Amino acid sequence: MRIVGLTGGIASGKSTVSKELHNRGIPIVDADKIAHDVLKKGTRGWKRVVEIFGREILLESGEVNRARLGEIVFADPAKRKQLNKALEPFIAFGIFWEIFKYWLYGTHVIVLDIPLLYEAKMDWISKPVVVVWLDRETQEARLLRRDHLPEEQARNRINSQLPLDIKRDKADIIIDNSGTLENTQAQVDNLYTTITAPLSLKEFLLSRTGILTSFTGVVIIAWLLL
Repeated sequence: MRIVGLTGGIASGKSTVSKELHNRGIPIVDADKIAHDVLKKGTRGWKRVVEIFGREILLESGEVNRARLGEIVFADPAKRKQLNKALEPFIAFGIFWEIFKYWLYGTHVIVLDIPLLYEAKMDWISKPVVVVWLDRETQEARLLRRDHLPEEQARNRINSQLPLDIKRDKADIIIDNSGTLENTQAQVDNLYTTITAPLSLKEFLLSRTGILTSFTGVVIIAWLLL
């Protein structure tokens, strides 16, 4: 199975690329959705976060006030580290569970949409890694326009992540999202062609079909030798 890593930064356009790939039929494992699920009221992630930050971060419904929690952790690197450490095991389990389910279905290509792919050191399971990049000035402008944040909060959120230039240098494939939507879509078309190419021998052997084929071959050889 081919596991494609997709990452970027806040307001870089990663979600747009992910949606474009999904529209072309590529299964997406969305780390943001998994992170959202592990913070739902009553879950182990919810209980752990309430233990750390107190019930002051809860809405009247008992759900986490995500906007308030975001303000706290993006303003304080130590608290952000606490939050990440608390939720990482639950998010990682959710990601690997989704990968396993697609493997069981016999899926040949999936995309891991993980904003903090490098920060969480999960790039080792992905090949290739795709980074959605744009320059810092454009990133700030788009974040301010999208979320209507004060400039300081916007900068704090961008600074909490590995700079996009560093991610670009680590990437196998780069999507430059500093231009028009049409330009990005053209790059996604090329990306789709690349990631849907025939599997390598290693990728095939690690797929469900490859393992079943290898196992069947071993059984047949053993039977012939009896």
